[in-house]
Formats: sequence, C-alpha cells, structure tokens
Amino acid sequence: MIVVVEGPTAAGKTTWCRRHVGRFVGEAAHTGAEPIDGVALARHWARVSMRRWAEAQELERTDGVAFCDTDPIKLHYAWGMAALGLAPRAPFDRELAVLRAAMRTGRLGFADAVLVGLPEVAELRSRRDEDTTRRRRNFATHVQLREPLRQWYEALDGLDPGRVFWELPDTGVPKLPEPRAQRSSVDLLDALIAALPPLRVRPA
Repeated sequence: MIVVVEGPTAAGKTTWCRRHVGRFVGEAAHTGAEPIDGVALARHWARVSMRRWAEAQELERTDGVAFCDTDPIKLHYAWGMAALGLAPRAPFDRELAVLRAAMRTGRLGFADAVLVGLPEVAELRSRRDEDTTRRRRNFATHVQLREPLRQWYEALDGLDPGRVFWELPDTGVPKLPEPRAQRSSVDLLDALIAALPPLRVRPA
C-alpha cells in the first residue's frame, strides 16, 4: 500500500506524517540549482518524482505501507499554476509528457490512497504565522493553489471513487482501501487530465 498525504502549503502534511506514521517519503524541496531550460526543468522534476516513487516502493517492501508527504506525481502544481493564470501552459504540457512516459514504463504511478487536507485560506495563514520553524517561500502564490488542488483530486475521486479521503484525521490513519491492481495507468492519467477544467491560454 502506498498512501499520499496532500494539501496546500501550511495544511499540516508534514506534521501529520511525523505524528501518525513514523517513516515517510519527504517532500521534494527546491534547491535553487534547478535547470532554466524548460525541457531540462521538466526532466529534472520527473527524475525527482521517479526517485520519490522508488523510495515509496522500497518503504512499502520493508514496512508494508508507505506514506508520502505530497504526491510523487506533482503534476497538479504545474496544472494549478496554469489554471490560475500564474504561469503559461507550456510547463504543464512538458511535465505531462515526461511523466506520462515514466508511467508507461512503470517508473511512476498513482498512490493507492490519497489523504487531502484543505483548511480554509484564513486557517492556512494562521498556521503559517504560528510556525516559526519554517520559511514558506512564495506563500501568497502557493496558498492560491488550494482550489486547483481540490479540483485535481475531485477529478481523480470521480474517476476512481474510494481512493481520495478529504481530511488528515486527528485520530491517525483511517481505514484504507484495498491496494490498486494497476498503479502505473496511463489511461487513468489521460482520463484525469480530460476531466479537469480547461486551462486558460497564456503566452509562453
């Protein structure tokens, strides 16, 4: 079983994982040394995604259940930026192409379950202000991604009911569904993209 813990910035993903699951695959961080070229950048984030997926598979082999702090398929970020008109569509299209290829070869897949925490924007701001241990880069931009994130996982939930849980339970890990027979499903990826609202068109 592979489980993803998701939500917008300051939703409490890392705190929840530390409190309830012990070992987990940590969130990928920007280093400041990412490629500038668009194609190279898409390939870079695909490698990060595949590495995190491989870590989850290894944890699954040793612990039985693997938890990931944010989805190894981080495509919802590029889609959300484009959906909000904060970035061109081109970065999303490039990432989709390389992630689709990775999924086709089994190097990336959908988690068996996703726990999504969606606190209201005022609550996210309050949590940001109370947390003095982390410096949240571009918080004002990232908090806007709450709505596209909801749309992304609503689309996934509609295509495969029972995979998405709409909370990070205070009581810990909920009763999880059965593992999916096919995680690396290009058909599901394509259906998910088709089920999302149309993207705005912004020049690259």
